[in-house]
Amino acid sequence: MALRPIDNALPITAERPKKQAKISVPPPKEKPNFGVNDENNVPMPPPITADSSIDYIPSENLKPFPDPDLKIQGLVGGLESKDWLKVCESLNDARQLALFHSDILLPDLEKVMMVIAKAMKNPRSALCKTSIMASSDIFKAFGEKLLEPGISNVFDNLLLQLLLKASQDKKFVCEEADRTLKTMVESMSPLLLLHKLRAYVGHFNLRVRAKAAVSISNCVSKMDLEGMKEFGLAELIQTAANLLNDKLPEAREAARSIVISSYEALVENEEEKQEYWQSFCQSNLPAIHAQAIVKIVSS
Repeated sequence: MALRPIDNALPITAERPKKQAKISVPPPKEKPNFGVNDENNVPMPPPITADSSIDYIPSENLKPFPDPDLKIQGLVGGLESKDWLKVCESLNDARQLALFHSDILLPDLEKVMMVIAKAMKNPRSALCKTSIMASSDIFKAFGEKLLEPGISNVFDNLLLQLLLKASQDKKFVCEEADRTLKTMVESMSPLLLLHKLRAYVGHFNLRVRAKAAVSISNCVSKMDLEGMKEFGLAELIQTAANLLNDKLPEAREAARSIVISSYEALVENEEEKQEYWQSFCQSNLPAIHAQAIVKIVSS
C-alpha cells in the first residue's frame, strides 16, 4: 500500500560533519649521540675548530732534521696539497729546512716562496699565520739573496702580501705580519730594501702606505749618510714630506722618524746643522713642505 505524502512537511537535510583541521607536528629533533653505541644511531665525532689542530712553533723551538735530503723530496708535493693541514705541516718543514739546511732548500726556494705568498691569501687564518711565520724564517736564512734578479719578482709578491696582512683586522695575523716585516728589515741591506719599499708609499690602501712607511723608517734608521746619499737624500725627504700629510698617525710618525734620522746623519757639526738643513729642505721641497720638515727638527 503506497504512503501518501504529508502536506506542508519541510524537507529534512542531514548536516555533514565538519572536517577537523590537520595539525602537522614536527618530529622531535634528535640530539647527536656522541660516543654511544646504538644500532639505530650512527655516532658523530665532536666538532673541532681548525686552529686547534695547528701548532704555531716559534723559530727558536725548531730543530734540524736527522735526514734533510729525505724531507726535501716530498716538500713541494706537500706544499701543493689540497689538504690545508698538510700545507701547514709542509710550511713548518720549509721553516726547518731554511734555518738549518738552507743549501738543500735553495734549489726549491722560488717555488716555496710562491706557495707562501699564495697561502697568505687563504681565508683560513691558521694557514695564513703559518705562511707568515715561514716567510720570517726564510728572511732570516737567505737575507739579501731574495733580492737577486732570479728571485726578486717572487719577493715582490711576498712583500705585498705581508703589507696587506699587516693592514688587516685580524689581530693575531696582523701582529705576526708586523713582526715579520721587522725581521725582513733586520735581515737585509736597507739600501736594497728601500728600492722595493718606496713603490708602496703611494699605494691606494692607506694602511698599506702606513706599513710601508714604518718599514722605510726602520731601514733609514740603520743607514749612515753615505747609504742615504746613495739612495737619494732628497728623495727620502720628499717621501717623508708626502707622508706627513697622510691620514693615518702611523704613517705620519714614520715620516717624522725618517726626517730625524736624515737630519742627524746629514751634518756632524751642531752649529752648522740647522742652517744647512734649512737650506737643503728649501732647495728640494716646495716652501710649505720645507717649512713643515724644518719644524720637526727645530722643535
